[in-house]
Amino acid sequence: MASAKLVLVVALVILLQASTSAVARHHHHAKPDPCDDAEGDGPETGMRHKHKKPHCPSKPGGHGGGGGGTPGIMTVNGFEKGQEGGGPAACDGKYHSDKDMIAALSTRWYDGGRRCHKTIRITSKRNGRTVEARVVDECDSNHGCKDDVVDTSAAVWEALGLDTDVGVVPVTWSDA
Repeated sequence: MASAKLVLVVALVILLQASTSAVARHHHHAKPDPCDDAEGDGPETGMRHKHKKPHCPSKPGGHGGGGGGTPGIMTVNGFEKGQEGGGPAACDGKYHSDKDMIAALSTRWYDGGRRCHKTIRITSKRNGRTVEARVVDECDSNHGCKDDVVDTSAAVWEALGLDTDVGVVPVTWSDA
């Protein structure tokens, strides 16, 4: 009896997560990042070096080089009006074509909009292919989006030679 209750609770949690993830990308009431020191001591916005606090992860994206990028999970999403992606993109308040090479980043990586309209490099861990996409939106981690998501258009999946029906693949990404 206890295992049946546990299975029911797990199923309810999964259903709740699935129902909130479709709208998560467009709730833009971002909370302040407690790990952000607010003093920019790097050369370029979105690529600043921060003094890492013991409980805070290092800033992702890096500046290229030998590290291979920040590991994440790539999901496919619609950026056109009426699709499951929700409202218009956070960076410019517009809808975008799924034929465009575009992405939404999890809240921490979106960095309060500092990556808006910047190009990122995405590499599939499945086949090693790399493409570049422009950040146009936030995948809001405070409203259902996981903290390690690179949410992309169908065009990005096609350019990487991936099947959008898979829905989720491991990738690395970096600022281009």
